[in-house]
Amino acid sequence: MKSIQLLFIFLFVAINSSFSQENLDECKTKLSIFHEYVKSKNYDAAYEPWVYVKNNCPKLSIAIYIDGEKILKHKIKISKGIEHKDFVKELLEVWQMRLEYFPDKTPKGLFGAKRCQLMFDKKGILQKTDDDLYDCFDAAYRIDKGTFTHPKSLYTYFSLTVDLYNDGKKTIQEVFDTYDAIIEKIEEEVKNYAKKLNKLVAREQTGATLSKKEQQQKSVYQDYLKNYDLILKSIETKTGTIADCKNLIPLYTKNFESNKNDSIWLKRAVSRMYHKKCTEDPLYEKLVKAYDEVAPSADTKYFVATILIKKGKLKEGEKYLKESYNLEVEDFKKSKRAYSIGILLKNQIKYSKARTYFRYALKHNPSNGKPHLAIASMYAESAKNCGDTNFNKRAVYWLAAKEAAKASRVDPTLKNVTAQSVKRYKALAPSKQEIHKCACSGKPIEIGCWINDKITVPEI
Repeated sequence: MKSIQLLFIFLFVAINSSFSQENLDECKTKLSIFHEYVKSKNYDAAYEPWVYVKNNCPKLSIAIYIDGEKILKHKIKISKGIEHKDFVKELLEVWQMRLEYFPDKTPKGLFGAKRCQLMFDKKGILQKTDDDLYDCFDAAYRIDKGTFTHPKSLYTYFSLTVDLYNDGKKTIQEVFDTYDAIIEKIEEEVKNYAKKLNKLVAREQTGATLSKKEQQQKSVYQDYLKNYDLILKSIETKTGTIADCKNLIPLYTKNFESNKNDSIWLKRAVSRMYHKKCTEDPLYEKLVKAYDEVAPSADTKYFVATILIKKGKLKEGEKYLKESYNLEVEDFKKSKRAYSIGILLKNQIKYSKARTYFRYALKHNPSNGKPHLAIASMYAESAKNCGDTNFNKRAVYWLAAKEAAKASRVDPTLKNVTAQSVKRYKALAPSKQEIHKCACSGKPIEIGCWINDKITVPEI
């Protein structure tokens, strides 16, 4: 009897092993088939063999999930109704399976955000509430914020927070906490892509020709920087009146005592009060002093300077601005600080000093075109004061146009505003008839005052 039982077990194992091997061989064959179809973008033909492999051999290859995403995105795009909903749900399932079977090759933040974003985009057919979606994004961000980087998902996460606040389900403090986290994340990503882009820009400036791969990388980096810039603007728009002085001042007044030794809280409070132009309130000075006392830094020196300048103590304020710039070490932050100082000095009509800081900003981050536009603006604003004749004064606009044109060459996100600025400056410069009349075509003009530069009259 025992022999019969052993024989039965042996036969069962043999049959099962045979089936598993046949199944595996079939999976390998079908994987090869659907992969070739995907390479040729024949996603419809790839679908059936892909489903077989996914269902029968989910651990076989990461290609199941890489190709599967392409196949299902195509199916979602061309389908409607129930079929469309089923493909959406299948893609969500595939991302979850990838995380289960290939966790080392599936960044949790990246794929968590992708799942949440698809659910948000299809929340109508999936019947997802804002609470469900917020919890999804929040969990993905908290578990792996390092790879939660997509601009659209960062905006959606914040947008849901504001919507829940408007519904009375989140506090204003929770909105600000999420805002701070998202803004800091975006700044981190902008710094990352700016560094990569600057290396390529520096190579081009030496006269080197970028390879095809480098040109593609440059385009990708510029696209990401453009998208992050758009998202920042959208976030500020979404914030709307929530983050105005009427809400900020009582909130920070209420929470000051419990946070007056918390450098992060103070930094965020001071920064928001500054950017929302709440600096006239006595609370601003109180926050700045506490921040400088708790954690003196480039930030605190800058904000102390703003208070001194507001009180008319410009010379003392400039010392703090210089100290703020010198305290920054990392290139990207140093560039950002220099630009902020330049804008502050520009607003005080300290054009020469402002230009110095704008040039520092370009030195540390040459792919940022905004300093070029700021310098061009100062040239244009000084045209009436920098020349001995009406012609020479208006010639300053050529210099402004030349400076502004540099902005879009290094920063394509500024293409439209640069084109408008250049067009406006050229329209204010001397006309062809005036150039003909003065017989100075192609001749250099020395520009004095603080500008201390020269421009060549266009040839006609």
